Amino acid sequence: MSDIGDLVSFCCEKSGEQKNRALVIGTYQDDYEVVLIFEGEGRQDQENTAVILRRDDLVMGTLDEEGRIWGYKTLWVKKRKCKKVGRLKNEVTDKILRCQQRHFVKNYFDFAHQRAPFIPGISRINYAGRVYDEKEIQNLIDASLDFWLTNGRFSKKFESHLAEYLNVQYAILVNSGSSANLLAFMALTSPLLGNRHVKRGDEVITVAAGFPTTVAPIIQYGAVPVFVDMDLETANIDTSQLESALSKRTKAVILAHTLGNPFDISVVKTFCDKHQLWLIEDNCDALGSIYGNRYTGTWGDIGTSSFYPPHHLTMGEGGAVYTNNKLLRKIVLSMRDWGRDCWCDSGDDNTCGCRFSRQDGKLPFGYDHKYVYSHFGYNLKATDMQAAIGCAQLKKIEEFSAKRREHFNMLYQGLADLDHFFHLPRPTSNSVPSWFGFLITLKDNAPFTRNAIVQYLETKNIQTRSLFAGNITRHPCFMALEEGEDFRTVGSLTITEKIMNNSFWIGVYPAMSKEALDYMVDMIRNYVANWR
Repeated sequence: MSDIGDLVSFCCEKSGEQKNRALVIGTYQDDYEVVLIFEGEGRQDQENTAVILRRDDLVMGTLDEEGRIWGYKTLWVKKRKCKKVGRLKNEVTDKILRCQQRHFVKNYFDFAHQRAPFIPGISRINYAGRVYDEKEIQNLIDASLDFWLTNGRFSKKFESHLAEYLNVQYAILVNSGSSANLLAFMALTSPLLGNRHVKRGDEVITVAAGFPTTVAPIIQYGAVPVFVDMDLETANIDTSQLESALSKRTKAVILAHTLGNPFDISVVKTFCDKHQLWLIEDNCDALGSIYGNRYTGTWGDIGTSSFYPPHHLTMGEGGAVYTNNKLLRKIVLSMRDWGRDCWCDSGDDNTCGCRFSRQDGKLPFGYDHKYVYSHFGYNLKATDMQAAIGCAQLKKIEEFSAKRREHFNMLYQGLADLDHFFHLPRPTSNSVPSWFGFLITLKDNAPFTRNAIVQYLETKNIQTRSLFAGNITRHPCFMALEEGEDFRTVGSLTITEKIMNNSFWIGVYPAMSKEALDYMVDMIRNYVANWR
C-alpha cells in the first residue's frame, strides 16, 4: 500500500522489469495508483510544470540519478505492479502537487479565458477591465492551497515588491483604495505626530472634481476640506490658487493625479514644505506615472493606490499605502489592524519580547500587549488570495503602463484636429503619465452637449465616464453640510463646473485592440461630422 509522496517503480509492459519510476499522488478505485512520471533529466522547463528532483529530496530510499517529475505526465498503474522504492520530503511533494495544478490551470485558461475578437458596433468597449493570464489564477490557487486566508506570505511578498518598484521604504497592503485613502488621512490625526497632527476643525486643501473617497475621510473626521479650482488642460489643481486657500488652520494637502496625469508636484510640494503641511498623493489612478525622476505617489508624505479591477493592476479588491516615514508606517499599520499597539504579524506572538512586562496607558502593569490599543482603528487587511493575484500583476506593471501610453497617443493622434470642438488632455510638464483614461472636454462654442455625444457613443457600444464626482459639493451627500463651516471653496470653481458639465472620458486600458481604438476615434469623428 503506497501513500501520496511515495516513489514507486512499476513494471514495463514489454519486459516486465521494474524500470519506470513515479511519484504516487493518489489512488483510483482501490486498484490503481495515480502517479506522476519521473524522468532522468534535470532541465527545468519554462512553464514551471516540472520539478527538479535531487537525491537529498528523499527521506527514504535513493535515486540512481537526478531528474524531474512533470506535473502533467499522469498515469494510472495497477497497484500490484508497483513497488515502493522511496519517499519524498513532504515539502517536495507539496511543491510537485502545486506544480501539477499550474499545468491544469494553464489548460483551463487557454480554453475558458481567451478574449473574443473585436467586432465593430457589436463588441462592448469598456472604459477599463482586468488584464491577466494564467499566472494570476495559478497564484490564486496556490494561496488557496495554503488556506492561510488572511494577511500572509503573499501579502508580505507583494508589499516588498511594491516598495521595491516604487523605491520607497514601506508599503502596506489594505483591502481597497478607499481604505488606503482613509488610513492615509487618519494617520495624520494620530497624537503621535505631536503639534502637526490634524485636529477637528483643521483645514485640508483639495479639489472638488475627483473621487468622493479622497474627500470623505476629511469630512467624516470633522476636518474642513478647502476646495480649489482646476486647470482645464491637465484636469489637475490650479496651483496658482494654493496661497489663496491657505489659512492659519491649514494642516495638509490631499490631491489625486487625475486619470494618471500628475498634478504639478514641484509647485505643490514647495508650497507644502514652505508652510509645513502634510502632502498625501492619491495615486489610485496613476500607478506607474512618473514626475521628474520619480514615480507619483512617492513625492509626498504618503501615497495611496487602488487595485480594483479597472485600475493599473488588480487584485479584485485591494489597495496600498506607502511612505518613507517610519512613524507614519507605524501609525498606518496600527490603524489598519484594529488600532492595536502590537506589531506582531498574524499568527505571531511576543515579537517585542515584552508582551507581559510593559506599562501602557492606565492599564495594569503587564497587561497583554496583544490587546493594547494606541489608536481608534479598523480592520482593513486584504486576504492573501488577493495579494497572490497582485504579485502576478505587479510583474506586468511596466508592460501595462507602456500600453496605456501607446493607446493614449493613438487616441490623441486620431482626434487632434478636432480642437475646434474639444479640449484634449495635455500631460503635465516634466511628467510621463501612465494614463487611466482619455479625457475630452467640450469647448464653450461646441454645437452639441456632453450628454448628447456621450449617449451617441453609448449606443455604439463605447463605454464612457464622467470625471467622477464632477463637483462633489453639488452632490446629495453635501446638502446637509454648511459652506464656510463644514467646507470652504476658493473662488467660484469655474473650471470645476465646466468639467462637471462638459467633460467625459473613454478608456485606454492595456487589453484594448487597435481595432477598438480606431473604432472609438471613428465614432467620435462620425458624430462631429454632422456639425461641421
